[in-house]
Amino acid sequence: MRRVGCWAVSESELANDFLPVYDVSDAVAVVVESDCEVAWQALLEVDLLKLGREAPLVGMLGALRMLPEVVGHVLHGEHPAKPPESMRLRDLPSIPMYEGGWILLGERPSEIALGLVGKFWRPVIDFARIDSATEFREFDEPGFAKTVYDLSARELDPKHTLLSGVMRTATTDEHARRWFRRYWTFGIGSGAHLLVGSLLESARRAAEVNADG
Repeated sequence: MRRVGCWAVSESELANDFLPVYDVSDAVAVVVESDCEVAWQALLEVDLLKLGREAPLVGMLGALRMLPEVVGHVLHGEHPAKPPESMRLRDLPSIPMYEGGWILLGERPSEIALGLVGKFWRPVIDFARIDSATEFREFDEPGFAKTVYDLSARELDPKHTLLSGVMRTATTDEHARRWFRRYWTFGIGSGAHLLVGSLLESARRAAEVNADG
């Protein structure tokens, strides 16, 4: 495999490493009219909060995940943390999970993988206390689901790049599997597809502007 621009990555290599066996999977991709490095940097620079403001449905889907925890703070007389002014992919591991944070599982020149472990089907998500990629890989406590989002850039030719997102989830036992499949079937799967698709489209627009400039 030759190197041109950024690495010519194998598709979903980090997802295959961290979650080779899974219950559900989805993928979305866009072709970008720019070289690989420009497209990859555009993806890393997408402001996720701005994206949510510009695409109301995307913002709503992100807010729904955090809303129960925010309400819990209010009911206990606590003030929710002030949201950051911007949020990019590399910022997510430094943010508490209930505010939208993820675990950084791995990063290469043209691929990044983020993970979560939790009971996503509950009204207030019960997140596992996972602090590292190693803990994510080894986690097998019953009743949970493990999710990986793998984002990558692959050169098609010197002026075209494929930006891809792969979303995978594996459950740790049959009880969690039943609950997660209900959760996924009732629209969460399409919501994840929309979120990642909007992220890739935003990166495509930015990369093509930069390539034209």
